[in-house]
Amino acid sequence: MNTVLNVRDLCKTYILNKHQNNVLKNVNFSITEGEIVAVMGPSGSGKSTLLYAVSGMDNVTAGEVDFCGENITKLNEKKLAELRLDEMGFIFQQMYMLKNLTIEDNILLPAFQSKKNTASKNDKINSGRDLMRKLGIIDIADNDITEVSGGQLQRACICRSMINKPKMIFADEPTGALNRSSSDEVMEELAKLNAGGATIMLVTHDVKVAAKCTRVLYIVDGNIKGEYSLDRYTSPSQLRERERTLNNWLLEMGW
Repeated sequence: MNTVLNVRDLCKTYILNKHQNNVLKNVNFSITEGEIVAVMGPSGSGKSTLLYAVSGMDNVTAGEVDFCGENITKLNEKKLAELRLDEMGFIFQQMYMLKNLTIEDNILLPAFQSKKNTASKNDKINSGRDLMRKLGIIDIADNDITEVSGGQLQRACICRSMINKPKMIFADEPTGALNRSSSDEVMEELAKLNAGGATIMLVTHDVKVAAKCTRVLYIVDGNIKGEYSLDRYTSPSQLRERERTLNNWLLEMGW
């Protein structure tokens, strides 16, 4: 499989009140096409900082981030913005959407902003509606964002992240603001996308979420302390055993 993301000696340092805070320290890892990789660790360990750094949303202090053969740490802001729009999808814990647009229009917005997506207007609309059907939210396409549940809104965010057919999706606590039922539904949809070939990196504190991934990176104090590989998740019947074995490993890591 092709390597989508290759991170080498990544460092991120903040200067606060004249004190140096080394949030990420010589981090190395790679993600290959078709993987769904969870990043776990204690609060303040650098999980979200890592995701933001490797996706070009935050500058790095040192090291290289190779995304599909290009070192994105060398790109200017304009090129980075184009790369994020055209080749990456993003899902956040807080479901940012424009209040003056319908669910469908929010999903379609990146497609109409992209210069790379040269499909016709009708094809873009049809692609958005196909995604909404797959995620079971076609019936709320014309709703305002205040007229839907949290689970529905997060599934709309997943549709938006996929609209430009990205090479990789980055998700920061995508189920963190949801109740257990909605969390399970959203993670099932991400697992289905992964089964269909989508490459995903997500930050989570939830073992149930991580148990549906193919690999878990455990980060402590800005360093990856260990990683745990799982077989591909294919059925809810596997989940209890996957959770048990993953939880045992996390306890060994100091979880």
